[in-house]
Amino acid sequence: MTTTPQQPDGWPADDFISTEELVRRQGVRPLTSVTDLAADIDPFESDEEYDEFLADLYASRRADSA
Repeated sequence: MTTTPQQPDGWPADDFISTEELVRRQGVRPLTSVTDLAADIDPFESDEEYDEFLADLYASRRADSA
């Protein structure tokens, strides 16, 4: 598990939360299998929507590298 160092110098006292505290607050649990990463519901309504998403993603990546 990654840990957060003590509060960095110059940060306001009320503006710092350790990684451990964030984990506790959000109820984060370690992955037990790669299938834990799979979506329960397909985020795309159709193959066409998925194709449009990929086309937009690839276009934005090409634009950033130019």
